[in-house]
Amino acid sequence: MTRPPTAAQRRVIEAADPVTGRLKGTEAQLAALVQRGLAFRHPRPPRDHFLTPAGHRIRETPEPVAAVEAAPVAAEAGVFAARIGGEETADPGPARIREVHSAWQGLLELRRMTNQDGAVDRPCGWERTHLVQAAALALESAGHRPAGAEGGGYRVRATPQPEAVAVREPDPGALRACAATLEKAGWQVGEHTEPRTGARYVLASPRRV
Repeated sequence: MTRPPTAAQRRVIEAADPVTGRLKGTEAQLAALVQRGLAFRHPRPPRDHFLTPAGHRIRETPEPVAAVEAAPVAAEAGVFAARIGGEETADPGPARIREVHSAWQGLLELRRMTNQDGAVDRPCGWERTHLVQAAALALESAGHRPAGAEGGGYRVRATPQPEAVAVREPDPGALRACAATLEKAGWQVGEHTEPRTGARYVLASPRRV
């Protein structure tokens, strides 16, 4: 665990671009934020620094948080909790929308850095070990509505099949839209029918090539 950011570091965080999280500051300040897991450095020129989801949470918190887990961007993607459907959640506000946007951009950078050919159009190793969260992040970042405790919306759940998740959505049109989003995000998708109920669902798995 680490101490809260200093006053100077907090000023850098608060001055970040409100949408992309792009940072400006001294090399020492930016390096310290990276070490704390609050920022990451883009691997390609001009190698700018951006807030991680934890950095965005710091900016949205009136008082400094007690401690922030020091973690690289790969681990930070695991800390972020995409909505898989069925949670007791309120309608997404601007802070949530920014956090989801930042998490998705961070995941794209993780693909760029960890896929052997630098491809961002297909899932990376982290997504293959966090299938439900990865699929849910792709859906939430594209604007699909997660299910609440009751009612419509998508629900992403694990399945007995290796490297596959099930996406359920009571509205057939919304289900097809979820499938299209996952396919665009690099997942292989297929629509299936529940044998007992006749309900349609999507089975999705990360594309390898």
